[in-house]
Amino acid sequence: ESEPGKIRRLLSDPLSVGLVIVIVVALGFAGLIGGELYSRHRADQIVSAIVACVVKDDATASFGAMPPFLWQHFNEHYTNISVETAGNQVREAKGMKVNIDLKDVQLKNAGTSAGTIGSLVARFDWSSDGIKRTVQDAIPLFGGIVSGVTTDASAGTIELQGPLGTVTAKPTVTNGSIGLEVQNVTGLGFTLPSESVQPALDAFTQQMMKDYPMGIKADTIQVTDDGVSGQLSTTNATIPAGGNDACFTSL
Repeated sequence: ESEPGKIRRLLSDPLSVGLVIVIVVALGFAGLIGGELYSRHRADQIVSAIVACVVKDDATASFGAMPPFLWQHFNEHYTNISVETAGNQVREAKGMKVNIDLKDVQLKNAGTSAGTIGSLVARFDWSSDGIKRTVQDAIPLFGGIVSGVTTDASAGTIELQGPLGTVTAKPTVTNGSIGLEVQNVTGLGFTLPSESVQPALDAFTQQMMKDYPMGIKADTIQVTDDGVSGQLSTTNATIPAGGNDACFTSL
């Protein structure tokens, strides 16, 4: 039997036609699913790398399930992205972990801008041990005599402890910046004048908040049983183009 004859016979059989249609549709869905999964994985890698560059720690990202990622990618409009850092550090802040939610992300290159973010909310947890290590590394003179950090959640204070004395301070948020307001200083008179403690803590917290991209500011901070937690955020933010911020080059 000739090939055209075989094809005509195949097409005249309803069952065969149905099987062909099912196979074609299945292959189409498989291709779409494969493209969806690959695209999501690649986008997760890109966003993870950007956040890792900004915070100087490993990060993992995931895009919202709906609408399908390929649709979001085609429109360059991403409805929801979640990012979680490893908890080793956020820039100079040792022992800090951040969970970030980004909404209404639109990519559009225009000079110094790579697009916009409708809202970014970052919730952080900073352990007492991480605070201790950060203070030891970041504050000249004073940091070198800090050997431990404890917290009092009910009083809303942290205590920086050393072999020669302690400093009790209250974490605050003022005009979008985190501060440490000295409440009490004991036992440091022979090594460090008490009046020099507040300026040292002010310089420390100012450095911590310096140069965050996209207008990110602090909203809240509270003392917990083992550190502090809080929230940073920004709205209607401009994503810097790669030429202006090396971390965003991959966009």
